[in-house]
Amino acid sequence: MSQKTATARPGSSSQIRDLAITAVSIVLVYVFTAVVNIKLPIAAAGGLIHLGNVPLFVAAILFGKRTGMIAGGIGMGLFDLLSGWTLWAPFTLVIVGCMGFVVGLVTEKKKSFPFYVLAMILACIIKIVGYYIAEGIIYGNWIAPAASIPGNLVQIGVAAVVTLIIIEPLRIAASHTILKK
Repeated sequence: MSQKTATARPGSSSQIRDLAITAVSIVLVYVFTAVVNIKLPIAAAGGLIHLGNVPLFVAAILFGKRTGMIAGGIGMGLFDLLSGWTLWAPFTLVIVGCMGFVVGLVTEKKKSFPFYVLAMILACIIKIVGYYIAEGIIYGNWIAPAASIPGNLVQIGVAAVVTLIIIEPLRIAASHTILKK
């Protein structure tokens, strides 16, 4: 969200546009997490690889840290609540929200490949550390969470590759449409 939007009068067209973009981003994160996923037969909870990080990264890069944080945290948190991973929802809300915020923060001013890569590396670190701590708390075991690291690396790695392929055409298209900031 731009600084102008944050101070715009309530109900202004820019606030409505930002709300709609954020809402659509939440839905995309949820759907890509719920529909495009593979349950892993490893780790204490089994683990899950999904493509929900793709719309999360795209939303954060195109629309900033606020949209990235809300779309990621709420979109994946809703998935946890509605799919049997309920215990994970509060952790997901915070961890993935932080991922979206950091990706948006790093890429808001610098729209270039190296900054996209840096942002996704930082998101990967947040995911690995965050879910390691969450799993340690949930299961009371600080060794078992290490088994989740490979799945988290694959999940973020795949999402990063897909995002890096599609982000520049999407950014150019968004800059020529009504979605323009």
